[in-house]
Amino acid sequence: MIVAAVPIKDLMHAKQRLVSVLTPAERGELARAMLHDVLQALAAAELDRVWVVTRDPAVTAIARGLGVEPLAEAENRGHTTAVALAQAEAARRGVGVFLTVPGDVPCVTAAELRLLASAASEGAPAFAPSRSGLGTNGVALAPPAAMGLTFGEPSFSRHLETARSHGLIPRVLALPGLGLDIDTPEDLAALLAEGGATETERLVSRWSSDPGRAFLRPRAIGSAQDSLR
Repeated sequence: MIVAAVPIKDLMHAKQRLVSVLTPAERGELARAMLHDVLQALAAAELDRVWVVTRDPAVTAIARGLGVEPLAEAENRGHTTAVALAQAEAARRGVGVFLTVPGDVPCVTAAELRLLASAASEGAPAFAPSRSGLGTNGVALAPPAAMGLTFGEPSFSRHLETARSHGLIPRVLALPGLGLDIDTPEDLAALLAEGGATETERLVSRWSSDPGRAFLRPRAIGSAQDSLR
């Protein structure tokens, strides 16, 4: 059995690094759109089960509406703790492969998710880095308790080191859609540069027509692409 877990803190206080360019309502709208895109990609990947780890009733409602099982957190203690909760539950249920991705990677595709899940085997966890190479945007473990996970930059290099220290041979997958997590204004510009028919792209594209959102216009998009090379 392959299970994927998506930790979601809450929608009310999402994306604090976008405070300078988006209102609280817009940040909440962005978080909802990204969660929809990620969960739809996971559904299309046809894994055995998808969980959303959260304590936010709004997130729970979205998950249930999309046929996703919520795992309730007693309190919000961060991404690492949420993933550990899901790992423990997966191990308890005898899951064969445990997959985790964040809820802010709206460009992720079903094909990328299937590739990540299939890359993991006993003794060989699979990791997908963020575009910066510092963060970890995807993990697949077989079995779920193969190693502990600790998120927050530079988590990618740390995860590789941890895997090797456990006698594991990590596999690295560069997955462009999964690699783009949305945290900064530059990330929003990069999202528009990618194109794609996602709910998040349509939302940000609508914002880009606002005269006050110059950071989303073509010149800014080009600059954002250059910075990612």
